[in-house]
Amino acid sequence: MLEVVEVSKKYGNKLAVDRISFTVGSGEVVGFLGTNGAGKSTTMNMITGYLSCSEGKITVDGHDILTDPEKVKKQIGYLPEIPPLYQDLTVWESLCFTYDLKKVKLNKKEHLNEICELVQITDVKNKLVHNLSKGYKQRVGLANALIGNPPLLILDEPTVGLDPKQIIEIRKLIHELAKTRTVILSSHILQEIEAVCDRIIIINQGKIVADDTPIKLIETQQMEKCITLQAQGKPTQIVSLLKTIPNVEDVTYKMTTQQDVYEYYLETKGVDVRATLSFVLVQNHIPLLELRSNQPTLEDVFMKYTTKSYDAYTLDEEEGGEEDVCDL
Repeated sequence: MLEVVEVSKKYGNKLAVDRISFTVGSGEVVGFLGTNGAGKSTTMNMITGYLSCSEGKITVDGHDILTDPEKVKKQIGYLPEIPPLYQDLTVWESLCFTYDLKKVKLNKKEHLNEICELVQITDVKNKLVHNLSKGYKQRVGLANALIGNPPLLILDEPTVGLDPKQIIEIRKLIHELAKTRTVILSSHILQEIEAVCDRIIIINQGKIVADDTPIKLIETQQMEKCITLQAQGKPTQIVSLLKTIPNVEDVTYKMTTQQDVYEYYLETKGVDVRATLSFVLVQNHIPLLELRSNQPTLEDVFMKYTTKSYDAYTLDEEEGGEEDVCDL
């Protein structure tokens, strides 16, 4: 369906996208992840033809975006982060305008009514866009993208600014759309990507750094096994004991809200040391209040590929901030 080959984009001396290549097959739902400024929106804009690439080639269903842009654009439905809607039109007028602009040959009334039913905006189609909620505006933007039944949908942050109920509704809608279309979805909500997408592409500093299924990305991460525990007592004594346990590589700790109770974060050589750890603490009459193994998540994978300070990030996120964190 989509093929991106050695594509680059330069703005003056700045290289925003650096020779990236990937393919997306028919029926795939692909999550496109990256930090702000990583190049994901630039890439999506090049795929849609909104921006031209400085180098490389993009084809959709065999048609080149540069030499045959009209055919390519007919294959794509695009929902940008902020839907470009005319606020003074009614929803129906907005859809009719897009229908005419795209030169769609399908029966107008029947086609637009089907889309309204699909994205659940039939009850507001006679209202002005200006008077709609954020959630409904997103739905109208998605309806515009669906006009002409394009086989490829590109959705840039489709749930940004929505409340939890609206996010769930849009997520269900994307699931429904993915049954008959190829979808590329960009989002900062990693749980959303993991729930919806069959495959994830991570871009960092203009380059693709990971491309696989969510499960495989987590399974192949091969991060050191991390253990978190809470114990009561002097932290210097407890840290010394923990460091005597075989396969423990590093120990950090921070205060908790309970008196004389500290939370400890252990990194090991991929070995489960919980049994030995609990035995050592009990043997030394140290109350063990909590013990858990921290399994990698998609958030861990994302941070591993997009930041140099992964360990510091993990510690801060797991333990609530940098305050009172000591590294012994």
